[in-house]
Amino acid sequence: MSGRSLRSWIASGSPWVWLNAGAVAISVVMVLGLLALIAVRGLSHFWPHAVSAVEYRESGGEIVSLAGELVEWETVSAVQAGVAGADPGASIRRVLIKTGNRDLGGLDFRWLSAPQIVGMSEPENLLVAERREWGNFYGALVAVRSEGAVVAAGESAWPELERRLEHSNDLSERIRELKAGDIGSLNYRLERLRLERRTLELDGADTPAALAEIEAAVEALTASYRELEDELAALTRQLERDAMVALTASGTEVEIPLSKVVRVYRPNAMGVFAKIGHYLEKLWEFVADDPREANTEGGIFPAIYGTVLMVLLMSVMVTPLGVMAAVYLREYARQGLLVRAIRVAVNNLAGVPSIVYGVFGLGFFVYAVGGTIDEVFFAEALPAPTFGTGGLMWASLTLALLTLPVVIVSTEEGLSRVPRAIREGSLALGATRAETLWRTVLPMASPAIMTGVILAVARAAGEVAPLMLVGVVKLAPSLPLDLNYPFLHAERKFMHLGFHIYDVGFQSPNVEAARPLVYATALLLVVVIVLLNVVAIRIRNALREKYRVLEN
Repeated sequence: MSGRSLRSWIASGSPWVWLNAGAVAISVVMVLGLLALIAVRGLSHFWPHAVSAVEYRESGGEIVSLAGELVEWETVSAVQAGVAGADPGASIRRVLIKTGNRDLGGLDFRWLSAPQIVGMSEPENLLVAERREWGNFYGALVAVRSEGAVVAAGESAWPELERRLEHSNDLSERIRELKAGDIGSLNYRLERLRLERRTLELDGADTPAALAEIEAAVEALTASYRELEDELAALTRQLERDAMVALTASGTEVEIPLSKVVRVYRPNAMGVFAKIGHYLEKLWEFVADDPREANTEGGIFPAIYGTVLMVLLMSVMVTPLGVMAAVYLREYARQGLLVRAIRVAVNNLAGVPSIVYGVFGLGFFVYAVGGTIDEVFFAEALPAPTFGTGGLMWASLTLALLTLPVVIVSTEEGLSRVPRAIREGSLALGATRAETLWRTVLPMASPAIMTGVILAVARAAGEVAPLMLVGVVKLAPSLPLDLNYPFLHAERKFMHLGFHIYDVGFQSPNVEAARPLVYATALLLVVVIVLLNVVAIRIRNALREKYRVLEN
């Protein structure tokens, strides 16, 4: 290619088109690769991996047995592996084994170097017991006991264990529903009556008749509470009746109450379809169940619930505020230096670090506004704060302020694209300025408003730093939305997927066990954000199609 042809080709803009196309392609590949990495690392955790029986030689020469899942092999220097007297330049293979049985050995994972391993096999009788406490148990089933007596042993023990464990899990679910449902509702109503009595005392209206009415209600609820306690005690006695006896790889016999066991399975004896069924069951548990074991086991449903509810409340708060601000700046304010300064300030607010919004939310919303609300409306609950502490409302408002500039800018751009002729035509037909704005301009600008909401949702759903100051917690005892009046409890603390990732990844006492859940939760957070955005995008596209005729 001659110099003139090269200059003509560059002047035509083709190199920049190809450069942009290449950059977009690389970006897409990187995003897809990252998602694939997160999916593989996270979703593979739920597959029933084989359990190996390993014999290894300790430093003293004694051969010891253990059972567990082989997590990963790696090559490290012999010095790093702890081989005494090793050549500094030598390398060695070692394997990370999830040994479980933390209540017996104190460790959930263990590194073994290849030279230590004497033998390795995968017996079909090895089982995995997922427990509510102390993590997994690895061993072999010996017998099943009921009230201390052996009811099954040997080959007949496994079907008996499965039957009794299913019954035990049903009892556990009934107990959980009883505590969270009926007993929780009674506790909530009793607390409301206590606050009502305190209100009467503060107002000086605690007459004998008023107090007697409250006492009668308390006595009725207390009687119902005693009945539920008796039912709970009966269910608990049934639950604690059965236990399994298992043998560890080292020969220690252990009795495990079935009340502490979530599920038991023998992965080495499972077929492909059984493993797929187990995998789907674990995935559903991860999405729909509550967390346990310091958030390293179980599910993350409260975090999903809290994230979606917070984003919806934030959207409800930020949309009208942002639209009203944009309408005033574009349609009513006199264009001049002050309005230009306000626009510059709005654009600069979009770049303020999110933690600054968190500090503002803590100081203004929680301490100032929330404290004032407590003094005026919830004096009977003091000194315990109601709104004077972090909660769902303050978190939603803080993120609404965080994303407000995005909605304002997007709405202003949408308003500026509405043709002037449409405004003038509406006014010429006799509509007022407000009617023109409400019935013509805003509907045509609604796709741009929805674009701002989409960007706001995408940013707010992944924020963590401000939420740590204004309401999110490691584990929330109850959901902010339930069947107790007033149903939506905006003052309650809540769980959030972003904070859950931070907590599991950096605050967990069991780092190796928590690592796969970090990937799985991150993937789920991406899925939640995508689903929220898809809903908003569909609404925007429907609005765009509806008002396309007016634009043309």
